[in-house]
Amino acid sequence: MAIEALWSVLVGGIVTALSAVGAAFAFKLSNTPMTSLGSLWIFMGAAFVISLGSLGASVGIRISGSQAAGVLSEKPELFGKLFVMMALPGTQGFYAFVYGIMMIVLSGVLNKGAVISNAKGLAMMTVAIAVGSVEWLSAIAQGQAAAAAESLTGRQPSSFGQAILIPALVETYAVLALVSGILLLLWITQAAF
Repeated sequence: MAIEALWSVLVGGIVTALSAVGAAFAFKLSNTPMTSLGSLWIFMGAAFVISLGSLGASVGIRISGSQAAGVLSEKPELFGKLFVMMALPGTQGFYAFVYGIMMIVLSGVLNKGAVISNAKGLAMMTVAIAVGSVEWLSAIAQGQAAAAAESLTGRQPSSFGQAILIPALVETYAVLALVSGILLLLWITQAAF
């Protein structure tokens, strides 16, 4: 697990560096003078949130998918029930993607000639890192919870309804992070700083 965490952070750092290059190209293509690094912070924040959420989702799906494969080797008729639990950790990657795109669109960074202050860009990046971190960690925790629920369903197929509540409880916090991030994003875009 520690190697996966280290790998995730390394890949996130590379993606963030590439987003900085992308931001520089965006300035060049739009003929916008780079008077503030605010746009750069926004692109970096979007890259962080999408990277962290996607990496966490892939690790979570690997965990739940491995357990589902073991159960399905003995009881292939449970595929429909286990598929739902196996796919649940993938929602965090989707939430992170939605937040990253909303961040870029709502910030106005794509508007030609838009100047975003450093403070606003840093605030958006900070919220994006927080949202991405929660999505990353909750996806892994949900993968572990889904694996336990799959094991329960494999032993007692009639308990599927109760078992799916185990990973669904983790989903609550992924949704809470997304909604909180969107509310903070809306406030930051409207604030005058």
